[in-house]
Amino acid sequence: MEHIFKTKPLKMLLDEMKGENRLRRVLGPLHLTSLGVGCIIGTGIFVLTGVAAHDKAGPALTLSFCVAGLACILAALCYAEFAAMVPVAGSAYTYAYATLGEVFAWIIGWDLVLEYTVASATVAHGWSHYFQDFISIFGFHIPKHFSNAPFDFLPATGHLVLTGTWFDAPAIVIAAIVTVILVIGIQESATINTAMVIIKVAIVLFVIIVGAFYVKPANWHPFAPFGYTGISMFGKTLFGQTGKGGEPLGVLAGSAMIFFAYIGFDSVSTHAEEAKNPQRDIPIGIMASLVLCTILYIAVSAVLTGMVPYDKINIDAPVSDAFRQVGLPWAQFLISLGAIAGITSVLLVLMLSQPRVFLAMARDGLVPPSIFGAIHEKFRTPYKSTILTGIVVATLGAFIPLRILAELVNIGTLLAFVIVCAAVLVMRKIHPEVERPFKCPMVPIVPIGGILLCLMLMFSLPAENWIRLIVWLAIGLAIYFGYGRHHSVLAKERAASARA
Repeated sequence: MEHIFKTKPLKMLLDEMKGENRLRRVLGPLHLTSLGVGCIIGTGIFVLTGVAAHDKAGPALTLSFCVAGLACILAALCYAEFAAMVPVAGSAYTYAYATLGEVFAWIIGWDLVLEYTVASATVAHGWSHYFQDFISIFGFHIPKHFSNAPFDFLPATGHLVLTGTWFDAPAIVIAAIVTVILVIGIQESATINTAMVIIKVAIVLFVIIVGAFYVKPANWHPFAPFGYTGISMFGKTLFGQTGKGGEPLGVLAGSAMIFFAYIGFDSVSTHAEEAKNPQRDIPIGIMASLVLCTILYIAVSAVLTGMVPYDKINIDAPVSDAFRQVGLPWAQFLISLGAIAGITSVLLVLMLSQPRVFLAMARDGLVPPSIFGAIHEKFRTPYKSTILTGIVVATLGAFIPLRILAELVNIGTLLAFVIVCAAVLVMRKIHPEVERPFKCPMVPIVPIGGILLCLMLMFSLPAENWIRLIVWLAIGLAIYFGYGRHHSVLAKERAASARA
């Protein structure tokens, strides 16, 4: 029991960077910022705006983005301090290991597996809907049996229903294509991502500028049809309205749902080991991508809910369908094409990040190094875990519906942010002497604010998300005590020194 709370020395983390089993430092601030933007702008704007406005917040979705953005900015400042101080792969997992101990590191690592893998499946699902919307312009259609997940959750009734389909074939195809690209190499992946980011930012600006001419202020009334709150505690709504399925409704409930849209900035920190100058470039990449995307999110949500009444928004392809509804079918082509490029880059960055977390865990012996720590001799990428991630993403994207995937990701992401904010406080206390190239300002106000705001959003999610999270963490702890604890590199080194 004493060992599982043992922290990993910073010297050991930095010594790992001197070995041969490491990743190439090829990413500059532009690449890192584009990776962040590539991951943030996509599913949030092109898919989840529809679900959140239709089901949770109405036109007040703009406020939902403000609340979620504030929570992310507070957490991002904490991420930036750690990423500059410990520029290795692993993101929040590595930070927790250095501050809170091995068992907490495992919990957050296992939580990041949930975040990145399920988020990737969510994005693959969203990509499929926009791809089908795009090809329908030319009269082509995917056969119904292969067009969607076999079941869905309807908030109006609070029940699961069969969709009459077998699986989502386009989601499988895009997951396979992205997996191949990622195995080839990080620089090639980042270059492809940068090109797609340019396309989708141009499309987002098009949506804002052109859509503004079709805004009807009457569509913003009532502004907050579900109220301004939406906080529950394990299934019992404390503040705000309650949906037919027992889930909280309102601005904060909307924030909790669209929080998924912001997870791209923390993926930047997973690439610290591949940054040319991580002490400078990682904080720039994190903050620049987050601030830019928050501004664009607020603008797009205002235009979207102004163009179409919130209850008439198409939840599968909300932005392109809004232009169709106002009589601009030609714009549907451009937006669908931009959405496909945008969502592809989100999927690429998420699936790029997951194997880096596994790599950090494999170096510590908590998962089998032969699989998760294997680096390709030519491409210098964690190819085995990349392929495994691709298989899991394709499976989840093909069979699990969008609403369930999105909310499951959010609670895991929020938990990761809570732990990182807490880790900053701990590290300032136990290692005040460590050099910090970037320092989180206004400590302890910023970390404590991040913890409280993220916890509030966690309680704005439906109760079943807590159940899923608890079950997932229980499975993770079983794996840790069954395998990780016995194969831990830190434990073996302690045992060896004790024998000596």
